[in-house]
Amino acid sequence: MRYVVGYTATERGRDALFLACAIARSQGASLDLVIVDPEESPYTAVYPPERTYASLLAKQLRDWLDEALALVPEDIEARGHIRTADSDARGLIEAAEAFGAGLIVVGAGSNGLFKRFTVGSVANALLHAAGVPVALAPRGYSRMEPLTRITCAVGERRGAEDVLEVACDSAARRGLPLRLLSLLALDSSGGAALDEARLHVADRVRRAEELTKGKSSITGVVAHGRTIENAVDDLEFDDGEVLIIGSSRLARSNQLFLGTTASKVLRSLPVPMVVVPRNYSRAAHGQAPQSGDTQ
Repeated sequence: MRYVVGYTATERGRDALFLACAIARSQGASLDLVIVDPEESPYTAVYPPERTYASLLAKQLRDWLDEALALVPEDIEARGHIRTADSDARGLIEAAEAFGAGLIVVGAGSNGLFKRFTVGSVANALLHAAGVPVALAPRGYSRMEPLTRITCAVGERRGAEDVLEVACDSAARRGLPLRLLSLLALDSSGGAALDEARLHVADRVRRAEELTKGKSSITGVVAHGRTIENAVDDLEFDDGEVLIIGSSRLARSNQLFLGTTASKVLRSLPVPMVVVPRNYSRAAHGQAPQSGDTQ
């Protein structure tokens, strides 16, 4: 298993690197650290490109990759790549396709408070175009120890079964506990909806127990509040936890599209989020990785 890490020599890049290490350690995966070098354009500051400038830029990018690779623990295999593309998001998507990667990891943003999320332009573009799951690291994420628990947001919409299967597979392969979560925005008169949500979560717990075959302990919880953000705020999360959530039903098949509920969750979430493409199947993306431009 290979994971692509969107790296920049910034706090956001380090957030992504640390999260990738935590996920890789839980899975025994290897990392492909990718820095995207923008394609030459008449609209760039130096055009036509000067040889000296290009040489200095290439050296700087290599130095940044070397610094990043030095941060990766010795028990994790990692490679560095410089790829040229017309945008960072396009470069990361193409790298994931070239390497047969099962995940793209990025830092969500650089301006969030209290280690929460503000989705930057690169993360936003990935969340509306990537064909593999995308993991978002909250601001200031520094944990590199293996994951301790997976939470999966379960809903009743079409496609929710795919997300559950991904979460069950991830938890079972790692031997991690799996918590199934239903989020509700309710006023004081929402008793019937709450009862219905509890029945649905209980059904999903039974299904998860079938899928994990005893390799994970399964629990379920219904979180509710006046808003989705309030519901998330009232939840307890482990430091080593990640939340898996599905794409909007508006997404094209096998592609990400961050929906309204997921966006609300993201604003209050204190732990990393993994967004799964609609109709995603890990088996369908299990092709052998191809050779790349490993540095």
